[in-house]
Amino acid sequence: MGCREFVAAINCMDGRVQMPVMKWMQERYGAVYVDMITEPGPNKILAECSDMAVVHSIRKRLEISVVHHGTDVVAVVGHYDCAGNPKAAKEQQEQILKAKETIRAWGLPLAAIVGLWVNPEWQVEEVKA
Repeated sequence: MGCREFVAAINCMDGRVQMPVMKWMQERYGAVYVDMITEPGPNKILAECSDMAVVHSIRKRLEISVVHHGTDVVAVVGHYDCAGNPKAAKEQQEQILKAKETIRAWGLPLAAIVGLWVNPEWQVEEVKA
């Protein structure tokens, strides 16, 4: 899927999901670096847009990645055993799809917005509609 210097992931702050997501993004997109934008339960935050201060913060950090690092691919991530979003996998995956729409509405020059789920074995799965 091409080679890029930078991609970004809007990921949970949980340390268990950082490396699996980073590795997946690097392998899938040929990226050298993955800018990590972390919050507890970001898929819920972006799906519900209930805390607009946090939503704006995430957007600002993604814009920095896009403008200064040339990022054109971003992933929004949910995961098993999330303390910040303790919902079942199915509900979190639905949130991921809604979060993708939130990001799309920002109008940033992104080639791809992908949804990722990190399962109980800490493996990354792509979430598709």
